[in-house]
Amino acid sequence: MKLLALGIGAAFAAFGLTFRGPRARFWDRMTITGLALGGLALVADRDTRRVRLGPAEIAVGLASAAGLYGIFRVGDMVAREVMPRGGEEIGDIYALRSLRPKEELAARLGLVIGPAEELFWRGFVQRRAGYLTATALYGGAHIVTENATLIGAATIAGAYWGLLRAVGVPLGALVVSHVAWDIWIFLIAPTEASGERQPRP
Repeated sequence: MKLLALGIGAAFAAFGLTFRGPRARFWDRMTITGLALGGLALVADRDTRRVRLGPAEIAVGLASAAGLYGIFRVGDMVAREVMPRGGEEIGDIYALRSLRPKEELAARLGLVIGPAEELFWRGFVQRRAGYLTATALYGGAHIVTENATLIGAATIAGAYWGLLRAVGVPLGALVVSHVAWDIWIFLIAPTEASGERQPRP
């Protein structure tokens, strides 16, 4: 339990530094956070070091990513209708794309950020704290953003991947799912219908 508490404390601190620091360096901080949390999971949890990425994991991962994307297509429309600042908050998230070239962002998301989040939250944390607690913590770590839409999106995504993990989907498939979903929804087919927003200074 001490190791879990240490990991959660480190995650919340890292997310705070990542989202509250200068926006222009957001991706550098996000990558460092991924390296730190993913590294902790690999060092502390034997199961995360046994992650397998075979044809079955890739197929399940891509299929589950498609399912989550469908959920978010609907969620985007709902957020814009029922949340006073839903459209603005969604645009603010997508504005982060303009801070780095798309090829670089794809590499960061695919090689570090996406895999690290699954290894840490659905691997290290969920195995020790359980599905509901891990989901709540994952959503709670995003409160520092003060972006209600992002908090809700993170909680939904965390609940989705966490449920798959709870019913026995291999962690490797969830890594594939997270990476595919990140790149698809953020860089290839964003749910945002309007044009690019300029990043805040």
